[in-house]
Amino acid sequence: MAQPQTESHPTEPVHPRARNGIVYADYDPSNPPPHPGPGYTRFVCLSDTHSATFEVPDGDVLLHSGDLSKHGSFNELEVTMKWLKGLPHPVKIIIAGNHDLPLDNDRGWYDSNWHSFAQWLKTNKQDPAKIRNLVSGTPGIVYLQDQQHTFRVRDGEREWSVYGSPWQPWFFNWAFNYTEDQAQDIASKIPEVDILLTHGPPRSILDRAIGDRHVGCPALLSHLSAMQNPPLLHCFGHIHEARGALVHVWNSPSSTAEETAGEPLTEEMSGGEAGTSARDVKETIMVNAANMPLKRSERCGGPGHQPVIVDILDSAQR
Repeated sequence: MAQPQTESHPTEPVHPRARNGIVYADYDPSNPPPHPGPGYTRFVCLSDTHSATFEVPDGDVLLHSGDLSKHGSFNELEVTMKWLKGLPHPVKIIIAGNHDLPLDNDRGWYDSNWHSFAQWLKTNKQDPAKIRNLVSGTPGIVYLQDQQHTFRVRDGEREWSVYGSPWQPWFFNWAFNYTEDQAQDIASKIPEVDILLTHGPPRSILDRAIGDRHVGCPALLSHLSAMQNPPLLHCFGHIHEARGALVHVWNSPSSTAEETAGEPLTEEMSGGEAGTSARDVKETIMVNAANMPLKRSERCGGPGHQPVIVDILDSAQR
C-alpha cells in the first residue's frame, strides 16, 4: 500500500542567541542579515582561508583566527594581506595558525624545521623577518601574536579588548604546536578580555574531528572556565569539519557545550542553577569560523563555509 505523502518544508536556519548578542552562521552569502544598528558592534569572523579570497559581509570588526596561507610563503601571504586590506571593515585583527610556518620563528622553530617541510612542499626557505613585516606592517590590519590590543570602532564609542594566540595542541610538528606538558603555561598567558582569538579550539567545543574525536585543548577550556569574566566572544578555527557557532554557559553545570550547540539560548539556560540570577551567568559566544571545506567540490567561503557574523551589544558586560 502506498504511504501517504507529507509536505516537505525547508528547515529555517537557527541563529544562536546570547543575552548580549546573536550569531549568524547560516545565511545566504549574497544577502547577509542587516546590521542591527546603533548600540551594536558587528564582528565578522574568518579562519583557515589558506590564501583563498571570497566575498565577505560588511561589518564593524573583521576577525581572522589563523591559517592565513597554505604554507606561509611570502607570495601566499601577500595575496591574503592584499585581500584583507581591501575589505571595508574599520577594524581588522588577525592571528597566525599552524600553516603560517615562517611566522613561528620567535623561538627559532622555523629556522630549525623549514627543511622538513620544504622536501615535500617543494618550496625554498622563506625570510621570516620579511614575512613578519608583511603581516604586522600592512596598514589598517592589527596582527597579534600572544598579544593584547584595545580598539574603538569609532571615536566616543565602546572600547573593546582583544587577545590573540596562534597556538594549538601538537599536530605533526606544524607551526605553533605545543605538547601536553606545555599547554597550561601557554593557556595561562591569556588574560580576561572581551574578544579572544585562538587558532585551536577548547576541548569539546566545536572541535570534533574526523573519526568522532574531540581534539581541542583541555588546558584552554580549563583556563577559560576558571576566569571570573570570560570573553564575550571566542573565535577560533583549525578543525575545518567542526565549523559552527554556539553559546556556552560557563557557570551552569547542567548546560554543556553540546546542549547549546545551534540552539537559541533559552530563559532556563540563562537562569543557571536555582538561586542564580540571569545577570550572574557568564556566557561566551563560541565560533569555529573555518572557511575552508574538506571537500574539494565545495568553495572556500561559500555556502556552509561563509564568514560567521556576530552582533554584540555595545553595553555587554563580561
